[in-house]
Amino acid sequence: ADLSVVLVYFLLILIIGIAASCFSRRDTVQGYFLAGRNMNFLMIGASLFVSNIGSEHFIGLAGSGASGGIGVGAWELNALMLLQLLGWIFIPVYIASGICTMPEYLEQRFGGKRLRIYLATLTLVLYCLTKISVNLYSGALFIQQSMGWHLYSSVTLLVCVTALLTVTGGLTVVMYTDSLQAVLMVCGAAYLTIQGFISVDGYYGMKEKYMQATPNITYIQQKYNISVNSSDECFPYPREDSFTMLKGITDDEMPWLGFLLGQTPSSIWYWCTDQVIVQRALAARSLSHAQGGTLVAGFIKILPMYIMVMPGMISRVLFTNEIACVPGEHCYQVCESESGCSNLAYPKLVLRVMPSGARGLMMAVMIAALMSDLDSIFNSASTIFTLDLWKRLRKSATNTELMIVGRLFIILLVGISIAWVPIILQFQGGQLFFYIQEVTNYISPPIAAIFLTAILWKGCTEKGAFYGGLVGSSLGLARLITIFIFKPPKCGEEDTRPSFLSSMHYMYFSAILFFLTICIAVLVSLFTKKSAAENVLRFVCGIRNPADSNESSDEVHFPSVAQNPRVKILLHIALLCILGCGVFMYIFWS
Repeated sequence: ADLSVVLVYFLLILIIGIAASCFSRRDTVQGYFLAGRNMNFLMIGASLFVSNIGSEHFIGLAGSGASGGIGVGAWELNALMLLQLLGWIFIPVYIASGICTMPEYLEQRFGGKRLRIYLATLTLVLYCLTKISVNLYSGALFIQQSMGWHLYSSVTLLVCVTALLTVTGGLTVVMYTDSLQAVLMVCGAAYLTIQGFISVDGYYGMKEKYMQATPNITYIQQKYNISVNSSDECFPYPREDSFTMLKGITDDEMPWLGFLLGQTPSSIWYWCTDQVIVQRALAARSLSHAQGGTLVAGFIKILPMYIMVMPGMISRVLFTNEIACVPGEHCYQVCESESGCSNLAYPKLVLRVMPSGARGLMMAVMIAALMSDLDSIFNSASTIFTLDLWKRLRKSATNTELMIVGRLFIILLVGISIAWVPIILQFQGGQLFFYIQEVTNYISPPIAAIFLTAILWKGCTEKGAFYGGLVGSSLGLARLITIFIFKPPKCGEEDTRPSFLSSMHYMYFSAILFFLTICIAVLVSLFTKKSAAENVLRFVCGIRNPADSNESSDEVHFPSVAQNPRVKILLHIALLCILGCGVFMYIFWS
């Protein structure tokens, strides 16, 4: 029954993909990469959500919930806010600029080539070595646990099917399949959450039992023949602040000041300047539909706190001896990782709580999450490579050549992704989601600072942006390399790392990178030649003029930036509702 549901899911995706590819305009650059800029707000909102929610969210959010409580949910509420920053500050500028990629915006805003090439190259490296690899690891972990497939062959099959859909139809196919996958993910995860709460006597039953969820020493000694002491400092007791979202400023996991000053600016890169996310909003038929899409995605982003984080906490209650294993030999025997096994929380809950058939639905949900994230990354990466790098190398390239190159680059990404599978197997720590956040926070703050300065201040110059980003990126990469050289100590071991690693939380370091980049950009800009005012007006916040273009109307279509007064009022009412909801949830859970 489970395999039948998975098979039906694959058939539905293929049918929708083939149908969408037949009706999509794949013979033009904007038709292939931006879906003809003709998508409505519902499809944009659904695509924004599933482009963000990959298998690493199900595995990572649930695992962090099982390990440390609801604190990890702050990222989802943060996204709710930043999506509206994208819709009301960034997207109007992007649409007025008439750009297709984020590196293209920097080139048009500042002139010159080095910023565009630098950002395009850095983004492609991040996609290949971070986003794709993490998705493959977490998706493969679930498939291996639930279906018993060989890890390497299952990942290869999924990547190839995803790439096939992306290559054949471009962004149109991606957004149509994303719409189905959004419904599937939300419904499947909601059903699992309900079943989980029933198993632990509701929310208050879960809250009480979670705080008592510690492994049984007698059980561990009898089954694994391991001596465990409950007074040991590594014994996995639940945190006393497990049901508090933002914690003290010196907390080693979620310091509220570091989250607001460091993590939030770092997240601006992902939600407002990352090609995968922005490309969905740029496919809108008008500014109103783009803003409506960010609102829809914002409302959906309320759900992961309840359908991903809390199921992980439920899993710890139900399977304490495995999910809350004692670091060291016990954890290694459970999941072959000495640091922890919380990443097994979501797969365990699916396999042991849901009935036959329904398990197949959740398998399909996880496959949907993996495929939707990967197809978004494949499409956006091919867009950046084709329009920002290849078109610059081959200025005389025809549309046909660009289409072929874009498809071939996706095939290259597939090869790199499959080659990375053995490397992914080495990353089996108990806090996958936090590890990825730390790595990202050393690279993204300078990029976010450059874009924010460029959009909000017309006086920012190319030299200011370049040297600000260069200094920030250099410091971030230096710390990133350092954390790989000086690895964190295992539980119970002495921390011998340099003090700037052991004493400064990565969120505070991210804040330093962000504000230092802005300061350098401003100082250098004040002493360098400014661009002519008329050349930068449509690239800064507050301008709504459509972009001028010398290309033919058959090739370029710019979404309308004009808004119906009634629609504008409704959008602002919805904006106030979503922001109020986010603030309320922050206060409630903190």
